[in-house]
Amino acid sequence: VETVEKLQVKLAEFAKKHQAQIQDDPAFRQQFLQMCAPLGVDPLVSTKSFWAKTLGVGIGDFYFELSVKVAEVCFATRGRNGGIMAVSEVIDTLNRKNKLYNRGDIAIAVKKLHTLGGGFRIVKVGKSEMIISVPTELDQDHMEIMTLAQDGEGCVTVDDVKQQLKWTEDRAERAIALLLQEGMAWKDEFHGISFYWFPSVWKEKMAME
Repeated sequence: VETVEKLQVKLAEFAKKHQAQIQDDPAFRQQFLQMCAPLGVDPLVSTKSFWAKTLGVGIGDFYFELSVKVAEVCFATRGRNGGIMAVSEVIDTLNRKNKLYNRGDIAIAVKKLHTLGGGFRIVKVGKSEMIISVPTELDQDHMEIMTLAQDGEGCVTVDDVKQQLKWTEDRAERAIALLLQEGMAWKDEFHGISFYWFPSVWKEKMAME
C-alpha cells in the first residue's frame, strides 16, 4: 500500500510538472490517464479532488466541457444526418482551430453523455466508428445496411440489400423504413429506382478515400 501511495505522489508531481501538456496535447493526456489506471486513480471523478487542485482546472472539467461541445456538434447536424455522425467528423469539426482532441477524448466525452441519457453512444459501422445521439434502438440489421452503404457509394437499394445480404424484401424494407423515419437515410428516386443515401456514411467514406 505504501508503495502505491508513493507512486500516487510521484504521479501527482508528474501531473503538476506537465499540467500544460495534459491539458493541450491529446496523446500526452491519454498516456497520463493510462498511467493513472493501474494505481486506482481516476482524475475524471471530481473537480474538487486533489487531482483537480494539482492540475489547476480539473481534468474532469476538461471532459465535461468537451462533452458539451460534442453534444452541440451532434445536435447541430441532426437535421442533416438523423443523429448519427462519424467520430472522425466530430474530431475534425472540434479541431478546426487547434488540434486539442483525439479519438480517446471523444470516447470519454460520449461515455459521460451516455450516463445522462438521450441515447449517446459509439457504434461500429463497417470500418468506422459512429456517434449516435438519439435514443433510437438500432439492431444488427440497421448496422449491416449502413455497412453495405459504406462498401458502396454511400447508398443502397432494396435490391442491393436483398442480393448482398440474402434478405427477403420485407426484411430489407422494414430496416430501411426505420432509418428513413429517423432521418439517418434519405430517399432519392432515379429512373423508378429508390436509392437510400446515408449522409454520415457517405461523408465518412469520402474522408477515407
